[in-house]
Amino acid sequence: MWVNLLYSALEAGLGIYSNSLALISDALHNLGDAAGLGLAWLAAWLATRAPTERHTFGWRRATLMSPLANALLLVAFSGALLWESIGRLQQPPSVPGFTVMWVAALGIAVNLGTAALFHRGQRTDLNKRGAYLHLLADATISLAAVIAGLGIWLMGWNWLDAATGILVSVVVALGSWGLLKNSMMQVMDAVPESLEKRDIEAYLRTLPEVTAVHHVHIWSLGAEEIALTAHIVRATVEGHDAFIDLAGKELLQRFNINHATLQIELGHSCAHDEHDHAPHF
Repeated sequence: MWVNLLYSALEAGLGIYSNSLALISDALHNLGDAAGLGLAWLAAWLATRAPTERHTFGWRRATLMSPLANALLLVAFSGALLWESIGRLQQPPSVPGFTVMWVAALGIAVNLGTAALFHRGQRTDLNKRGAYLHLLADATISLAAVIAGLGIWLMGWNWLDAATGILVSVVVALGSWGLLKNSMMQVMDAVPESLEKRDIEAYLRTLPEVTAVHHVHIWSLGAEEIALTAHIVRATVEGHDAFIDLAGKELLQRFNINHATLQIELGHSCAHDEHDHAPHF
């Protein structure tokens, strides 16, 4: 994070000095990237805090809020950059292309190097994935700035500076949409994308003496933590503890659900409708 902050300051200073929107926009995005990394680290730290009487799950959900904030930051940045780029495209200022090239090339190295730190964990941790995608977006922006600098330097095409800003804003907006959607869904307690509710319900119905399954809820508690609650109707109470133990182990092995709470009900008297507890307006 500190490397990104130092590079952002250097790039912003040179961007203002050279009047390059490509460098200034890349610097602002790198600053946003550093803020995103800071959010990711803060969320990871909060997630380690022990549960309390008030926060019985601890602060695990901070790892779900961080990527949402990260995605919103990216969307806001892309909108502001698009607006400024369109304005500059009408009257392109003179920009030193060679300076744009070498500063942006340094940005590629900084961002790819930092992204490598998050590569391993980004497949299973949405918090890390948010930071990882943010860094890759920065590297892409820097690459576009290098190409623009080359065109300005060799061909004198000053309009490439503003055109790069437009391209970058569109790429960032499109790239952040998936993260925004996934993080919003998880904050709203949606079933994780890696799971299908019907598959889990079908499995629960195959357990010994199970006659019905209802009120199944599946959501993310935080990074790499999935919770489930379900009402299971059985024809007998025999082997209750063994049943709970089997179901818990199988849910973990089959679906990576590591926080399952099962309510066992006897007979059909408790097999009420899924919508019994739905809010009424």
